[in-house]
Amino acid sequence: MNFRTIKYTSPLLIYVLAIIAFTQTGIACWFTLIYAWIIIPVAELVIKPDTANMQEAEEELARKDKWYDYILYFIVLAQYAALIIFLQSMRLADLSYADIYARIFTMGILCGSFGINVGHELGHRVNKTEQTMAKALLLSSLYMHFFIEHNKGHHKNVATREDPSSARLHEPVYLFYFRTVIFSYISAWKIASADTKKNNKPAWGLSNEMVQAHLIQISFVLLILLCFGWLITLYYLFAAGIGILLLETVNYIEHYGLARKETIAGRYERAMPHHSWNSDHVIGRLMLFELSRHSDHHYLASRKYQVLRHHEEAPQMPTGYPGMMILALVPPAWFYIMHRQMRKYNLVGEKHPAGVLQGAA
Repeated sequence: MNFRTIKYTSPLLIYVLAIIAFTQTGIACWFTLIYAWIIIPVAELVIKPDTANMQEAEEELARKDKWYDYILYFIVLAQYAALIIFLQSMRLADLSYADIYARIFTMGILCGSFGINVGHELGHRVNKTEQTMAKALLLSSLYMHFFIEHNKGHHKNVATREDPSSARLHEPVYLFYFRTVIFSYISAWKIASADTKKNNKPAWGLSNEMVQAHLIQISFVLLILLCFGWLITLYYLFAAGIGILLLETVNYIEHYGLARKETIAGRYERAMPHHSWNSDHVIGRLMLFELSRHSDHHYLASRKYQVLRHHEEAPQMPTGYPGMMILALVPPAWFYIMHRQMRKYNLVGEKHPAGVLQGAA
């Protein structure tokens, strides 16, 4: 294992802080949240982004280095270990409301950043074992339908009106939450049912991936209910919900206001680097396993996280993902800053499919 690989173990610090939060009380319960939402965003305002790409020979070595995969495999185990510790920790009778809130939000960060994000990375692999790991991680966040809709829906329809996960120009994040959660779920059902029919299987049978996902998730929640009771199950459901909203906030910032041109009715130009917002801010890249190099991910979805590239033509976010996610929660500030970025890259105008920006710069 070399330094290039070792640096991707740095996200495991989140797990260390989470275990502290689950086993301590008082300010220690807030360490993960302070690190994720204060220290990292402030650091990324100071540290310059790194736009360097690997040389071809380096990229080939990195692609074949299994240690990059082993880190992801370890996270599957770490995620469930952390979940069990979280559930056990909520049994304590002397927890303050502040301790309870902090632990729930900490588990929510694990659900979003590891359960869904690493599940997303493994979900793009063709290896069935890795896909099973992806589904196991998504199960920890109760968002297994993401595996279906993201791979077969979002990547096909990204930056078009047909994609519920692409935020539209002038759309506030709170409206986006309702649209993307509801219509992504509906889209997953449509995709899974169509796949089942293609295989000449009954649409509502066990061969339907959405039916499978629901049975697994319901069984998982019932198991937690049986082992820990209704209150701790409710705490877990809140944490999973936070993880889902973290994912959807990331979806919001990744494609906000960007649109592919329609070539003929119902057909669009190929998804290119300029159809995704990119961020080369180093800490965010490491924490999310290069998810912020999102332009290259959509340009070539089969590329593993360790070899994702910077593209000069890709529009750049003013800071890293954690800071942009916080900014998105304040729509007036978000619109002001992002619309200036869009003008900088000449991404909107009279002939642009996203429309024309309104208001002052």
